[in-house]
Amino acid sequence: MHSTETFKFTGSDGTQLDGRLERPRYGTPRAVAIFAHCFTCGKDSRAATFITRALAARGVMVLRFDFAGLGGSEGDLAGFATHVDDLKAAADALTENGHPPSLLIGHSLGGAAVIAAAGQIDSITAVATLGAPADTDHVLNNLGDKREVVEREGEAVVKIAGRDFEVKKRFIEETAGQLQEEHIANMHKPILIMHSPTDELVSIDNASKIFNAAKHPKSFFSLDGADHLLMDDKDARYAANVIAAWSEKFMPSLEEMDDNPTLDGTVRVETAGGKFAQLFATPSHEFILDEPKSIGGNDDGPTPYDMLLGAIGGCTAMTVQMYADRKKWSLEKVTVELEHNRDHGQDCLSDAAGGDDKIEVIDKAIRFEGDLDDEQRARLLEIADKCPVHRTITGDLHIHSTLVS
Repeated sequence: MHSTETFKFTGSDGTQLDGRLERPRYGTPRAVAIFAHCFTCGKDSRAATFITRALAARGVMVLRFDFAGLGGSEGDLAGFATHVDDLKAAADALTENGHPPSLLIGHSLGGAAVIAAAGQIDSITAVATLGAPADTDHVLNNLGDKREVVEREGEAVVKIAGRDFEVKKRFIEETAGQLQEEHIANMHKPILIMHSPTDELVSIDNASKIFNAAKHPKSFFSLDGADHLLMDDKDARYAANVIAAWSEKFMPSLEEMDDNPTLDGTVRVETAGGKFAQLFATPSHEFILDEPKSIGGNDDGPTPYDMLLGAIGGCTAMTVQMYADRKKWSLEKVTVELEHNRDHGQDCLSDAAGGDDKIEVIDKAIRFEGDLDDEQRARLLEIADKCPVHRTITGDLHIHSTLVS
């Protein structure tokens, strides 16, 4: 569950950089991150898009943007030093908008850039890299024989990954000879290093060098079988899930973020956004209630009637299981399927022929699995209608609504 919005800001050299802000659709973000894309890939690459949206669905707001000279951003193809400065500019822009970033994520050369930038952005508390080179000279190998032409003539058109790019001498000057080992050693931030052992463009040896140079706390996760660009959705999804889980320890807990905590024994429901969505909260759980798309919702959670049926079904199964356990009967599994209907009742029609009165009907289909005889099954069916929730809604229930300020 995420939403995407355009986020433009001024880069380090005054050019306009084009970004996309992936937000959790509901609630306050638990963290804010910046994603730096791979060399020549752009913010709309498969990996950048999939990973940032997956993180947004996990409660992390993420900015992905095009470095200068790529995608929707102005300027010439930028070198490594400009990438680092533009990451700092992105952090400043987010901070000015009330969203100081705490997490930097970089893919390939973007990974090298976030390592170099991390120590220069005060709000950053953790760094994650995917397929990052241990030194920036690695990317200059993509220029091949054209490097000499650029250095001699000042610029040249170079074909990289099947596309033509106008590369200027400044790009080489900004990228060559960066002191990455010093950047890694002086970063003083927790780092997650993710790399594929079969990476065909940046070998796994680069991950070893980064890991050895980094100070603790540091972690390594293998992207087994993934290609360098993470073109397979399952690889991008795995990477996003690992980053989200790893960075959890560096985020404030839901309890710390909640300035109006739900009290024990109560449930809080409040507007979450969209046409119908509501945030459902207990002292230890949160999720979204919504309506299906067919009536204008986003289908981002169960409907209120789904919740009602779920409460009855869950309580039914728990009560039956507890009874069977106490009797030491071999009940292995309980399945309850529920359906809610509004039917014209014959009793209503007999009193007011042609009236609109209806009887609310909930049908429960219950299946017991295990070594049970007919008498035991019949008794369990009786117990099924004695669960506390069932008795509450069929008893003398009164609901009182009070206006509070």
